[in-house]
Amino acid sequence: MQSWVNVAVLARTYNLEGGFVARPAADLPFLLEEGMHVALVPPQIDAPRNVTVASVEERGDGSALLFFREITDASTAALVAGCSCLVHREDVAEALEELVEDCPFLDWAVEDVAAGAVGTVVDFQEVPGQVRLVVETPEGRDVLIPLVDEFVEAIDEEGGRLVLSLPAGLLEL
Repeated sequence: MQSWVNVAVLARTYNLEGGFVARPAADLPFLLEEGMHVALVPPQIDAPRNVTVASVEERGDGSALLFFREITDASTAALVAGCSCLVHREDVAEALEELVEDCPFLDWAVEDVAAGAVGTVVDFQEVPGQVRLVVETPEGRDVLIPLVDEFVEAIDEEGGRLVLSLPAGLLEL
């Protein structure tokens, strides 16, 4: 399991004091809290790569106003605007466990329209831009399947079944 989790994106700078409007990553709730240590990726030349959250003020639209101790001016903030915020998994483990428990597809059967039965959803992973289902095959192998609208053919809530149309070769990865 990865030791870093992408939890937010610095959408834009906010003011002359180095603030940001930040959005949660990959359909997560906003997980950054005061005092958290954050790695900014991709690293930028002449800008801090590791920062500490100084303050967070969540806004009604799902975004937050965010300040870091190490970034105190607009010119430095401009260098890292657009970066992703990675935190140690252990810092957000409890929140992620709650998300897994709330995952609507947990323990659902997954079928591919071409290949038939694929397996059972046992977990999910968030990566920049998407959520991936972790599907355990009958052979005990884990397959990562991006959960994107283009793949979903049918959702059977009563039967706990997700029918997908997967690209050729995805199940062999």
